[in-house]
Amino acid sequence: MSAALTGTRPRTVANQAAIGLALAAGLICAWLTCHVYAVFFHRWTPLGIAVAPLLIAVQCWLNVGLFIVAHDCMHGSLAPYRPGLNRAVGRLCLALYAGFSYDRLIGKHFAHHRHSGTPDDPDFHADEPRRFWPWYVAFFRRYFGWREFGILALLLATYLLVLRADPVNALVLWGVPAILSSVQLFYFGTYLPHRHEDEAFGDGHNARSNDFHPLLSLLTCFHFGYHHEHHDMPHVPWWRLPSVRVQAGRR
Repeated sequence: MSAALTGTRPRTVANQAAIGLALAAGLICAWLTCHVYAVFFHRWTPLGIAVAPLLIAVQCWLNVGLFIVAHDCMHGSLAPYRPGLNRAVGRLCLALYAGFSYDRLIGKHFAHHRHSGTPDDPDFHADEPRRFWPWYVAFFRRYFGWREFGILALLLATYLLVLRADPVNALVLWGVPAILSSVQLFYFGTYLPHRHEDEAFGDGHNARSNDFHPLLSLLTCFHFGYHHEHHDMPHVPWWRLPSVRVQAGRR
């Protein structure tokens, strides 16, 4: 548990846990509902074709939300002082997202915070600190390996061969949102905050924040674009980052 939470009032901790768990439950339920409908029940009627882009966009956004909830679990900010609960929710969210191992990712994430923007940062591309696509490809290969491929391949086979899902639905309405969400997460949550620019970073966090309106910040990456605030106060959950930004005098 972050030392920054030491001395936090019990009521404040309880409120943070209640809000965080409610938001996490809502995101998980919404993701499951959309996923089951998209893979097993969506029909390619004229109306179905028209709403497919919206369905893809919503699922992409919910995928991003699953990852951000798991990220808060890593910092213990979903349910402060409840490490077992944080771990359970984080494992569930990452498993639903792409079969990721929470226990493997948490070590890399803390390494990112310790060595942000340096060659020892597993999320940083020291050779290409300004170019999006080389950095994204390296990032994707670092996190999506044979384990994740095997889990998703087994799940896909179960969907197609056992549950008789439509292959087009599985490809277009499950695979495409998953890939797009990885691009969205990387672009708004890693590349923009940590890329090198002509102007140097303001401090040792080697992270900057975007200037998006809170609504746009929510839609792009669940406020993870307020990234300097996150690195400065990693115990703060995603839904509190806009208020922390305002309190710091940044709008």
